[in-house]
Amino acid sequence: MSTGQSIISLIREKQDLDEYRDLHWSGSFAEYLDRVEADPRIARTAWQRLYDMIISHGVDEYVEFKKRIKHYRFFDDPFEDGKDAVFGLDVHLQKLVRVFKSAARGYGPEKRVLLLHGPVGSAKSTIVRLIKKGLEAYSKTPEGALYTLSWNDPDEEGGFLDCPMHEEPMHLIPEEHRDGVATKLSVSISGELCPVCRHMYKRTLDSVGGDWTKVVEAVQVRRLILSEKDRVGIGTFQPKDEKNQDSTELTGDINYRKIAVYGSESDPRAFNFDGEFNIANRGIIEFVEVLKLDVAFLYDLLTASQEHKIKPKKFAQCDIDQVIIGHTNEPEYRKLQNNEFMEALRDRTIRIDVPYITRLSNEQRIYEKDFREGKISGKHIAPHTLEMAAMWAIMTRLEDPKRGNLSLLQKLKLYNAKSIPGFTEENVKELRKETTREGMEGISPRYIQDKISNALVKDSHNCVNPFMVLNELAGGMDSHSLIADAETRKRYKELLAEVKKEYENLVKVEVQKAISADEEAIGRLCSNYIDNVKAYTQKEKVRNAFTGAYDEPNERLMRSIEEKIDIPEQRMDDFRREIMHFIGALALDGKVFDYRSNERLRRALELKLFEDQKDSIKLSSLVSNVVDEETQAKIEVVKERLKRGYGYCDICSKDVLSYVASIFARGDAQ
Repeated sequence: MSTGQSIISLIREKQDLDEYRDLHWSGSFAEYLDRVEADPRIARTAWQRLYDMIISHGVDEYVEFKKRIKHYRFFDDPFEDGKDAVFGLDVHLQKLVRVFKSAARGYGPEKRVLLLHGPVGSAKSTIVRLIKKGLEAYSKTPEGALYTLSWNDPDEEGGFLDCPMHEEPMHLIPEEHRDGVATKLSVSISGELCPVCRHMYKRTLDSVGGDWTKVVEAVQVRRLILSEKDRVGIGTFQPKDEKNQDSTELTGDINYRKIAVYGSESDPRAFNFDGEFNIANRGIIEFVEVLKLDVAFLYDLLTASQEHKIKPKKFAQCDIDQVIIGHTNEPEYRKLQNNEFMEALRDRTIRIDVPYITRLSNEQRIYEKDFREGKISGKHIAPHTLEMAAMWAIMTRLEDPKRGNLSLLQKLKLYNAKSIPGFTEENVKELRKETTREGMEGISPRYIQDKISNALVKDSHNCVNPFMVLNELAGGMDSHSLIADAETRKRYKELLAEVKKEYENLVKVEVQKAISADEEAIGRLCSNYIDNVKAYTQKEKVRNAFTGAYDEPNERLMRSIEEKIDIPEQRMDDFRREIMHFIGALALDGKVFDYRSNERLRRALELKLFEDQKDSIKLSSLVSNVVDEETQAKIEVVKERLKRGYGYCDICSKDVLSYVASIFARGDAQ
């Protein structure tokens, strides 16, 4: 068998013909009613279907700063492995879904234009793209099934004339019988036939002498699959320059070629009902930069939202059933607020703010998604590189804390659920309430992504470290189109300096841990310390293992460890008693004390061991590049610990050791 034949055979084995037949089902109107009776969800409105689609993917709840928040798994993008996943906006997405829920129940929002509002690059269009993608996928599932109708028409190719607005088949039911049918099927029926279907309905009714039952026999009901590419149920409208804007793009236009066939331009079959409103019926229409629309378009938008009707040229108003959602940035929205002629639009708009992320871990996830291992070939991104870029981005978006004892960096850490002495979860809630425009200004994730990309494509280094990216960020600020004034640019550069200091502290700790990662040595040091603390607190002496004599507790040893975590002399008694109480509490619970179980003591022991060992490793020799064989062997052990424990590679582990060595060299000189 040839390669081509084997590939075709493989695809033949994997294709699902039963699924294809189900998705392309067609049948009579009576069969359709049977399906509706079995599952009334088939006859849902577009808003109901959208809400159910989001809920179908599941909901998680969690508590953040004493506030219960819902996370809708739909926004993790289950369709393309998280390609369009939205991070850190659960509070705002919760408000959006709440609007969908209210609209699905017919409480009013279904008569409004949804407007996602926020700074550039804040995921507004990503949210809409994800919703459109989700509706496509949902329409292919049994739970999301919907149907439309076609008319028997010998004049048409294939013998059928499809409804151009793929409307709900139950629009065929006469007004006087709808209440009874709706009650029997447990559904709601609203809306009238589109002009084409109305024309075919009347023509068929006349031909059968007014017998409605014969009319529906001329109708074929078929499964409808929503598709943006095929322009079925999902529309997108993007404003053009004013000279090229034409309202027929929304509501359709005359097909002059078909006038010759049907004899009149008022014949609906000679009209292309292919405007964005027409094709988006039963689904959703997205307005890109909606507030840049010409005023003439906005009138169509008002009627479509409030009345659920559109007015094609030369035809009466048509009913539509669709979600109308737009997005815009702040300057355009301010123009809307200041324009008194736009009062009607403001009144029919529900604004949902989509700000920048203000939590570090969520911002970092954006960059990890784009620059994760496997997506980048031939390059390694050093630990903390994406974290530092994300940290700077968040700091540009935060408002300065009003409390004098809190820095902007500390505020960032509090928002990221890190504990800072003197601050509680209640304080974090208060910090958020104090802000007015936090997250609505600052640096966009796109700028960060661009600069990380720049650092990656430079050929001089196979490993990209934080300084490379931070330098790219600094270098691009002078030409950044959205940094309008020198004062903002100066502030952003000062924030970069703070991020570099934070990185310096981080890598110092990591190198210290890597050097002092001898667990047996830490255990021996801990045991020695605890023996002396126990003797000190109980006013006893310590037995010297070498001489057998009993000595006074080793004050010098205890203080050399306690000073590493800044325990002042006047507080050393409290700290030592605290340690003994901690050990006693563990013993009461039947647990054995281990130095890892007390974070402060563990850190103090690591720093003490580092202090004792750094001279034996001769870290300072890395600065002078004069390293003897014994020292090099010890350095290789430390590098291996950095690689194994923290994700460094050969290049960045060497770089970070040299960098930390230079820091300590500067400290020694001072």
